[in-house]
Amino acid sequence: MPRQTKPLPRPVARALRTAGEHFSTWRRLQRLTAEQVADRAGVSRGTVRRLEAGEGVSLESTLRVARALGVLEQLVTSLDPYTTDVGRLRADEELPQRVRPARQRSDG
Repeated sequence: MPRQTKPLPRPVARALRTAGEHFSTWRRLQRLTAEQVADRAGVSRGTVRRLEAGEGVSLESTLRVARALGVLEQLVTSLDPYTTDVGRLRADEELPQRVRPARQRSDG
């Protein structure tokens, strides 16, 4: 039985398109073809094209392309939670090993 997926939320679809446009711009700024980037990244040209079109590819492929374009560190750094207000406020706290859902109290 095929796995059903939920519809793509609009903000996610918009982020895919925007990120794809950015990857495309990085590639063109460096005067590289999609095939050259694909070869350097170890992915197919179709994967590069899908990424640039905002169609979504695996995280691994995205990171491979980012590395091939020389923007891997920028991408990873942009995800650093300690650059946010919440992250800075909680920087000195010890993070839990696991986060479990809060138990609901029974009124009884």
